[in-house]
Amino acid sequence: MATGDPVISVDTKKKELVGAYKNGGREWQPKGQPPRVKVHDFLDTDLGKVNPYGVYDVAHDTGWVSVGVDHDTAAFAVHTIATWWDRVGAAAHPAATRLLVCADGGGSNGYRNRLWKTELAALATSLGLDITVTHLPPGTSKWNKIEHRLFAHISMNWRGRPLTSHEVIVNTIAATTTATGLHVDAELDPNPYPAGTKITAQTITDLEHRGILDRHDFHGEWNYTLHPDTPGPH
Repeated sequence: MATGDPVISVDTKKKELVGAYKNGGREWQPKGQPPRVKVHDFLDTDLGKVNPYGVYDVAHDTGWVSVGVDHDTAAFAVHTIATWWDRVGAAAHPAATRLLVCADGGGSNGYRNRLWKTELAALATSLGLDITVTHLPPGTSKWNKIEHRLFAHISMNWRGRPLTSHEVIVNTIAATTTATGLHVDAELDPNPYPAGTKITAQTITDLEHRGILDRHDFHGEWNYTLHPDTPGPH
């Protein structure tokens, strides 16, 4: 951050059912006019569920959330980072030459997820940035800044409010603010992200041999940098 390069914290927020379902917490309503919700939380096959994937810019105290409607895959996670950069990141960090991504150790951005690494390698080349990833070790995800600086405030903002549509979810996320100046943008991502994409171990080995995937000396499985691919030998 001291050099003006962006530091982001990323993660998937809890998946949410879309529809007239009970949402924990309370908010003010006219007396005797509580919103009516369904008795059971059975999935509405027409509305489905959403996967809110967030990017929190640590230095600027701003958040970006892509509300996905398909599978929570590494391709979705990296596409969200790319969308954040295109929409707000590049303008907020015009002189950036590198990007630091802080992530949990599991899920769509897990350290064992090969698709996560290959998608980030492609993003590094597309943006022309060195992308360094630092995964929080197992059992320490509560220290991921996005959890208490972004997701916690979103949860408080929509408490007691049925998430009846995609529009309600996106607008409620985008309306989240704090007294310290948090600003959040949100967007629906209707793109398909098929599950089950297989990336071989040899693909990762090739990235290492070509110098694109550079594992750090300290716990290289958790800390590594993806360099932009350039023509010719590395």
